[in-house]
Amino acid sequence: MPVQITSIAPLLPVHEIESALPFWVDQLGFTLITTVDHEDRLGFALLAKDHITVMLQTHASLFHDDPALAERPSPAMLYAKVEDLDALIAATEGTTTVVVARRTTFYGADEVFLRVPGGAVIGFAASATG
Repeated sequence: MPVQITSIAPLLPVHEIESALPFWVDQLGFTLITTVDHEDRLGFALLAKDHITVMLQTHASLFHDDPALAERPSPAMLYAKVEDLDALIAATEGTTTVVVARRTTFYGADEVFLRVPGGAVIGFAASATG
């Protein structure tokens, strides 16, 4: 019998929480739900928007939890569907770096991959068919 999964939330390793929060809160509209300190800084942050949850955790905090997690971080990336890619690009201009330039794919996506504050790479896509 398959295991029932009720939700999945990405946990993104970042260099520091403080510099990553404005991107998630101010530019993407997430709400900061809770934080956990690690040493003299934030080590973890839980963010939510609508039915989406994202967790940020510093490399130092991950290393403290389990050195193997920090030494071999997962190479996973996020792929987020958006209604208006132009609006997303405008809202994040100046705080992100383009990793894969905007393109239209064979599977009908108008997409761009951005490195966001904290170091994660996220692909943002809208339907190319309108």
